[in-house]
Amino acid sequence: MEPNAITALYAEISGQPTPVAAGLTEQLVGGEGVYTVTSEWSQNHLVGGSRLRYLQQWTLLVQHKEDRKTVRTVLPPGPCAPLQGELVCSLSPVRGLRAVVRETAGSHQVLEIWDSQGLRKSLDLTALNKHGQVYDDVQFGGLSWSGCETRLLYVAERIRSSSPESPGKPPSGKDRSVYREDWGEGFSSKSLPVLCVVELETGNVSVMQGVPPHVSPGQALWAPGSQAVFFVGWSHEPFRLGLKFCSNRRSALFLLGLDGHCECLSGEDVSVSSPRLSPDGTGLVYLQGRVFGPHNQCVSLHQYDLQNKKTSILLDVVNRPNAGECAGIYETLPSSCWSADSQRVVFSSACRNRKVTHTHTHTHTHTHYCTYQSEVYGSWKLLAIQKDLMVVCCSSPHTPPTLRVGFLPPAGGAVEWHTLHHPAVTFDFHWTVLDVTPTAEEDNTQYSGLDFGAVLVKPRDRFHGDKIPLVVFIHGGPHSQFPAEWNTTTAGLVQLGFAVLMVNYRGSTGFGQDSILSLIGRIGNQDVKDVQRAVATALQRDAALDAQRLAVIGGSHGGFLSCHLVGQYPDVYRACAARNPVVNAATLLGTSDIVDWRYSSVGLLYSYDQIPTAEALAVMLERSPIIHAAQIQTPVLLMIGAKDRRVSPHQGLELYRALKSRDSPVRLLWFPEDGHSLGRVDTQADCFLNTALWLQQHL
Repeated sequence: MEPNAITALYAEISGQPTPVAAGLTEQLVGGEGVYTVTSEWSQNHLVGGSRLRYLQQWTLLVQHKEDRKTVRTVLPPGPCAPLQGELVCSLSPVRGLRAVVRETAGSHQVLEIWDSQGLRKSLDLTALNKHGQVYDDVQFGGLSWSGCETRLLYVAERIRSSSPESPGKPPSGKDRSVYREDWGEGFSSKSLPVLCVVELETGNVSVMQGVPPHVSPGQALWAPGSQAVFFVGWSHEPFRLGLKFCSNRRSALFLLGLDGHCECLSGEDVSVSSPRLSPDGTGLVYLQGRVFGPHNQCVSLHQYDLQNKKTSILLDVVNRPNAGECAGIYETLPSSCWSADSQRVVFSSACRNRKVTHTHTHTHTHTHYCTYQSEVYGSWKLLAIQKDLMVVCCSSPHTPPTLRVGFLPPAGGAVEWHTLHHPAVTFDFHWTVLDVTPTAEEDNTQYSGLDFGAVLVKPRDRFHGDKIPLVVFIHGGPHSQFPAEWNTTTAGLVQLGFAVLMVNYRGSTGFGQDSILSLIGRIGNQDVKDVQRAVATALQRDAALDAQRLAVIGGSHGGFLSCHLVGQYPDVYRACAARNPVVNAATLLGTSDIVDWRYSSVGLLYSYDQIPTAEALAVMLERSPIIHAAQIQTPVLLMIGAKDRRVSPHQGLELYRALKSRDSPVRLLWFPEDGHSLGRVDTQADCFLNTALWLQQHL
């Protein structure tokens, strides 16, 4: 428990690399298929305070057996190749050309085209001055090859001009300081995206015309024939709301021709994302959800038929999943998700306390699901499927990310998995999934009969035979999930001798839409009682846990619940560590980038022209942990990002002052360059070190 030892431990655990994307190419050599799998990895480098990105390749020798393919041999991988300055990249499916947008040392953005002979073409996009910064995020960005592989499509910021008549001229005079809206937390540099097309033969870059003026375009891809593009357009009128972690923003699917003609293909008052074109070019799948209400929710899978121009629902919203069946879709589709015959869609999503990969087959007569999971790994995340080869990232609370591949079998068949990358180390932890049932008094009468879950991780051996102190770890959102996957905070704490209980209270994803809706209007009550019920269940089922040494930690809504718990149960928890917690929902109303959620969370309807009322503010205050501040006796550690757009840093300061004025033990860490996620490498290490020492001091 020395600070240097804790930091060294965290450096090892957080330094485990994670695959974030994958792609592949295929060649026929001597009648045998040769597949090259290229994976992109992310790795924390604590000494350098940076997050490294690199590529690694594997060669697979593939054999054809009757109606299916099998991997015969996996050749050793080549060395890792660091990605220097790459913002976004894409591999062309036919010729294997690699397009890269790279940021140079001079802050210029350059488009590069690479082939087997080296660098083939380079364009200085910044010098061309047709647009602003290229978008490299997953919300808007992307780099799409046309079918003929002579054009590239991407998204960039529109050049800010003083008037529409002078699009390339920067604002001056009275317009220099005009406020410019952005898309909130994580997207403060993104305001007015535009769709851009590069003609590779001529080097000409143009901004597509015809995008409706009330929408911001993104997630663009070429339509068959390369004379039009599909894109998602998010409505930015009357003003923008935060997009990060919010799948409930009004948006639509559009088809825009190179001639400027634009057509809306989806409904009007819906939320749309993840358009994915089938290999045969006849169908486009996308996700659709509701506007407002829960910030993240179960969405439906739709298919647009390009031949008859009709839309059908392939997978509807799942209100209450049956055991062994798909629990619904709660996250974006992978960039490539179709089987080679364009008959099946493969995706990953939350399923109770795990993350699993599903195959969905839909015909006019039946719908068939096949789920890929195992007891060894608690999480299976599909990175890509191309030419029926699935590339997945598997992990569990004691096993860092593992890269595996397997061919999609005929419907109902089993996958023969092959591991490409084993983690350098696994940890001797014990983990189990707990199913938790609320008592009759805690049941939600409107959504009766719902249960929830938790993941308990603990050291395999006790120290000196003593009981193990328990740290209750609560996820944020609230509509997110703690799957039974690799988590650096959990692994680090367990390695230090703590048991960790990761709670998926009612309202978490993976338990159906009813569970999500059950929390609306009941925050600060139902979720608090669920966490307390999960703790009681864990203590009852595992005699090795020490009921006298309990602590609670969490961020955002998890911090909100942590503060509630030490206020509502002041004699239960001996330590608390909260990152960017919501403390007073009433004072947060005017400072958050998701003002709609401030109303929806307490059960109030939201509209853009909403004016706060005394009654609404009273409801928000009543659900906030600040009203219990006078009862808090537990030592509280607060970790605050000064640039947080989601939860104002003044929320943490409000609780800090309330506790200081009562001489309650409190410590506040202030990170001036970090936002809501506290995601900088040095910040994460600082938070872990201080949390571990805080728990050790008070437990």
